[in-house]
Amino acid sequence: MENPYIKQFPQLMAGKKILYVHGFASSGQSGTVSRMRTVMPQATVIAPDLPLHPQEAIDLLWRVCQQEQPHLIVGTSMGGMYTEMLRGYDRIMVNPALQMGDTMVSHNMMGAQHFQNPRQDGVQDFIVTKALVKEYKEITTHCFEGIDEDERRRVTGLFGDEDTTVDTFDLFHRHYPRAIRFHGEHRMDDRSFMQSVLPVIRWVDDCQEQRSRPVILVAFESLIDSWGKARGSAQKAYRWLAETYSLYIVAPSLPNEPAQMGEVTRWVEQYINVPAWGRIIFTAHKQLLLGDYLIDPAADSELGGFMGTHIRLGDDTFKTWDEVITFFERLGGQ
Repeated sequence: MENPYIKQFPQLMAGKKILYVHGFASSGQSGTVSRMRTVMPQATVIAPDLPLHPQEAIDLLWRVCQQEQPHLIVGTSMGGMYTEMLRGYDRIMVNPALQMGDTMVSHNMMGAQHFQNPRQDGVQDFIVTKALVKEYKEITTHCFEGIDEDERRRVTGLFGDEDTTVDTFDLFHRHYPRAIRFHGEHRMDDRSFMQSVLPVIRWVDDCQEQRSRPVILVAFESLIDSWGKARGSAQKAYRWLAETYSLYIVAPSLPNEPAQMGEVTRWVEQYINVPAWGRIIFTAHKQLLLGDYLIDPAADSELGGFMGTHIRLGDDTFKTWDEVITFFERLGGQ
């Protein structure tokens, strides 16, 4: 059966190296590694099996970094904890276990354990002792050491809003500004990867390449229906357009009603989520914004002064978001 979420992006991170750092009791043969290689076939995904002892693991990762010079490091759970320490690289941390020793205790990880994925050394079983937990508690004391402004710009943390295993959002956010909640659990699946992790990888790739994309301004009114839900096909269209264009949501600026502005932000977090993070513009004069396109149900007469192309959602040409998708398909990214 065809996977409804997974699709390939041959140009994404093409010719670049991605270091993936796996979670506890996993290996470099995890499903996430296969997923990344399928979605980004022109990238090289490096995924070593990590030693059980944390100092050995971080030493190995530094050797790999020095040898391979990855363009991006992605770490999940325990791997997110190690990823935080690999300074000097663009990094994405997904549900990072930044207090790994405490997590091992609180989730009863003591005693005999079994690796969830095959490992190159053939080992499948291991034992978590009090001494090992102490090692993990010691290694995590080195998180956030020596962070400067450059490091803060190079790191993104993604935190599942249904994660019942680890919640280090507040701890992370005290040190790094780009902390984002996504819809998902602790273990990453196809949907959370495609809708939450991949947009961040795209941002990193664009930044590294100094790539600019055509800008689409999306009026908030065009996304929401009369019941306060997402308008039909709006979510699908937004995510599809975000693969090719730079999207910004434009909402009314209401200085006397900050609560309503907060409602807009919460709505966007619920229905659009990661692709719209940091991309809401509050203004009372959207017609003065610079953009290539503006998707807005307002009449042309209400948008006098906008210099780009006005796509009036709801008129005879663009009755629904499906017609908008068709229009941009024909443009081919222009």
